[in-house]
This record gives sequence, structure tokens and C-alpha cells, in this order.
Amino acid sequence: MTEAGPTRVGDLLDNLLERRGLSTQIRRIGALDVWSGAVGKRISDVTKAKTVVASTLFVEVRSSAWLMELSLMKEALLERVNAELGGEGTIDRIVLTLMEGDGS
Repeated sequence: MTEAGPTRVGDLLDNLLERRGLSTQIRRIGALDVWSGAVGKRISDVTKAKTVVASTLFVEVRSSAWLMELSLMKEALLERVNAELGGEGTIDRIVLTLMEGDGS
């Protein structure tokens, strides 16, 4: 509580994350959620956004043919993901890897 009254827990959490330098990374992790919408159904059907490390998004791709095609589209994919994320906490790079097994 403050002198003006109670403080919302969400506001306290936002302030704590900002002070600890974690809020930007949490926004970057949002790339996992926006991937499918940002790249569209055709690409999301053959890929899976796996993790975000620092400002790098790691994406698994179902086949080597798709891996080659998407490698040529990295800049456009990066722009789409960052447009969905908006503002701070953007992704600087996408790393594409081949899925192991059946991709499940």
C-alpha cells in the first residue's frame, strides 16, 4: 500500500521486473506466442518456435526443403514477428534448425 491507497499487484510486478531488467526478455518470449500468427498458417504448419535466448528466436523446421526456403525469408519473418511484438523487446535474429523425428 502507498500513502494514496492500495497498489495493484500487477503494477508492483511490472515495476519489479523492470528494475531487475527482466521485462524486455519477457516481452521477447512473447515471440513464441505470436509466431504462428505472424508467419501465417502455411509456414506455421511446418515450423515450431521453440525458445528465445537473449534476443534470438530458435525455430524448428519440418524438412530440409522448408529449411532452405525459410532461410531465404529470415529477414521478412523477423520483421513480421517484431511487428507483432511491437515496441521494446524485439527479436534481433532467427535461428532455424531441422526438426528431429516426426516433428511432434
